[in-house]
Amino acid sequence: MTTTLRPTLEPLPTPVTPRLRRPTWRDPRLLVGCALVAGSVALGATVVSSARDTAPVYVAAHDLVPGDPVEASDLRVVDVNLGGEASRYLAPEGDGLTAGSVATSVVRSGELVPRTALGKESDVTVRAVAVPVSGTLSDRVRTGSTVDVWFVPKAASGTVVAGGADDAGAPRRLTQGAVVAQVDEPGSSLVVGGQTTVQVLVRPGDLPAVLAALAADGTVTVVPGGAK
Repeated sequence: MTTTLRPTLEPLPTPVTPRLRRPTWRDPRLLVGCALVAGSVALGATVVSSARDTAPVYVAAHDLVPGDPVEASDLRVVDVNLGGEASRYLAPEGDGLTAGSVATSVVRSGELVPRTALGKESDVTVRAVAVPVSGTLSDRVRTGSTVDVWFVPKAASGTVVAGGADDAGAPRRLTQGAVVAQVDEPGSSLVVGGQTTVQVLVRPGDLPAVLAALAADGTVTVVPGGAK
């Protein structure tokens, strides 16, 4: 009798299911993640705090020109964030607006008021001169704008001479980059007759020529867009 040997089949190994471990405070990945979150929160808080860090400063309630007295009613208070530039502008806190202040330079309506734009009356060197304008005045000539003042002499016959640069009767510029302090239209209580009058701030060195031209036989006119 022959005996048949059958191979013994060994059981297959049971797969081991990996167990998920809870991260601990010692896990470097968790520590890095927490650091990133904390840094983002701190940065966001700094940005928001900086955006809210505003201070009250003065802005002009209307156009200010050299020589204008400046009182609290001529200014408005707004809150702005100027950072390190805040000390350059006039603010209601600290020394603020002093009595007897006048504008020493042009400040447009709604603009921040630089501290250097205010001073005493003795700091203003320009003088206001009334220039009658018989023709049509450009709409660019307004309070706070700059103009050139020209003189056009008349010939003995009463006609305007249009000569060359060396001609004594040629138009000549009297002052350049003068600031317009005020424009008085016909019908204003300050205007006599039907002419528009432009109050021009003239520098002392140009004042004699402008006054002489106003008294001479000819036409004094203003041209917009002059630069100092």
